[in-house]
Amino acid sequence: MAKEFAIIETGGKQYMVSAGDIIRIEKLKTKGDPSRQGAAEAGHKVGDSVVFDNVLMVDNGFDTTIGEPFIKGAQVTGEIKKIARAKKVVVIKYKAKSNYFKKRGHRQPYFKIKITKLG
Repeated sequence: MAKEFAIIETGGKQYMVSAGDIIRIEKLKTKGDPSRQGAAEAGHKVGDSVVFDNVLMVDNGFDTTIGEPFIKGAQVTGEIKKIARAKKVVVIKYKAKSNYFKKRGHRQPYFKIKITKLG
């Protein structure tokens, strides 16, 4: 039997996932009251369940379903395994002989998610 997979969209990117896969995605928006900002008050936690509704395609090995653009009623469920930030990216702006030097760093937040169910 062929492996069942789905293509989901989150964070402006598309991911091909199967049950049991671990993917690294962009940080999800906080759940709860949007007026309260910050991970401590209303954010996701490790172990929380996440549902992806933007399913573009599902293939179970025998039948392929393609959405226009998304499949109505299709969901992919996952569990948050890790919340972290990526390695620092350093950006340096420099112009010779003009006393111009700027150094900035950025660490992109991400979630590691284990896909538990395709539906």
